[in-house]
Amino acid sequence: MTAEAADAAMTGIAVMTTGTKDRVVIKILKKPAAVIPAYETGGAAGMDLRALLPEAGLTLQPFERARVPTGLFLEIPQGFEGQIRPRSGLAARSGITVLNAPGTIDSDYRGEIEIILINLGSEPYTIRNSDRIAQLVIAPVLRADIMETQSLGETERGESGFGSTGMRG
Repeated sequence: MTAEAADAAMTGIAVMTTGTKDRVVIKILKKPAAVIPAYETGGAAGMDLRALLPEAGLTLQPFERARVPTGLFLEIPQGFEGQIRPRSGLAARSGITVLNAPGTIDSDYRGEIEIILINLGSEPYTIRNSDRIAQLVIAPVLRADIMETQSLGETERGESGFGSTGMRG
C-alpha cells in the first residue's frame, strides 16, 4: 500500500497522484442538460461553471442580483471546500460578478450549486443557458481550535486597520 493510499484509508479523502500532481476526487450528479465543470487550460486553478437556464435566459438589470442554477450537485470530500469565484472577463467587460465572492461549498452540502450573481454594470445583461458564469476552485480546509484568552500578543501593527498600512508603495 502506498503512503497516499494509507493516508486516504485513514482520512477518508480520496487523493489521486498523477505524475507529480495530487488531485482530489469530486463526485458529481447533474441534471440532464447541465454541463460538467472543466478546466479550460492546463494551468487553470478554477473549473468553469455554466448556467442552466430556460431558453429565454435571465436578464440582470443594473444592481440586480439573482441565484443562477447550474444543475450540478457535488460531493466534496471532508477536509476540502469548493470556492465559487467570479470570472474576470465577465466582470471586466460587463460588471457581472459573484456577490458573496468567494462563495463556499461545504463538504457536507448536497444541494444544487447556485451562483449568486450581481450586475454592477450600467446596462442590463442577459445570461444565456450554458454561459460560463463563475469558477469553482477546490481547496483544502484547516479547522481551528478556538482558545479564549485574556490577552493577545503584541505586533507592530497592533489595532490599526482599514488602510493603516498605506495606499502606495
